[in-house]
Amino acid sequence: MPLLNPELAFPITLAGGTPYRQTMYLKNVIDHPRMEIGDFSYFSHSAPAEETADILAPYLYPFSREKLTIGKFVQIARGAFFITSSANHAMGGLTTYPFRVFNPDTIGGYDDLPFKDTVVGHDIWIGHNATIMPGVTIGHGAIVAAASVVTHDVPPYAIVGGNPARLIRMRYPDEVIAELLQTAWWDWPLDKVEANLAALECGDIKALRGAR
Repeated sequence: MPLLNPELAFPITLAGGTPYRQTMYLKNVIDHPRMEIGDFSYFSHSAPAEETADILAPYLYPFSREKLTIGKFVQIARGAFFITSSANHAMGGLTTYPFRVFNPDTIGGYDDLPFKDTVVGHDIWIGHNATIMPGVTIGHGAIVAAASVVTHDVPPYAIVGGNPARLIRMRYPDEVIAELLQTAWWDWPLDKVEANLAALECGDIKALRGAR
């Protein structure tokens, strides 16, 4: 029996067969026109599943100009969330108060503000209560420490932490990172991924080279 089922909304089953409903595959519980989410990426929270999009990205609206893209096998811990560009206030005048959002005739009147997409790659771990700011790109294999505030792009396989988040260290040497990016195991068929779990979990790139 496969370890993973991409069709499930709640992929964790407790003893006795009860689904654990506080961890969910995002792709299967979110229907949002400004979000793209890959298989097996999960998030944990205690609210009903239909509130997931509002909890994960509270300022990303169906009419927003920016997008949030999340790759495959992304692990998002409880309390983490994305502040997207639609949360911005105009700062060029004498006040930052968003007067126009309180009238339906003018709510879309801030088109002059900068809008940038937020992109989360594959196999990324975003820790408890982390905040991802607008327009950030997080590279494949990165780790964002708990309670971090990510204000700038994160390189692939970097570990970042703090407020603002700064590089703590790289997970692997440059040549190993290059090989991992070329291997792109997250794009393998699921049966190949599960057949090579030992290699994926042991951190031995040599073992991964012989994957079939």
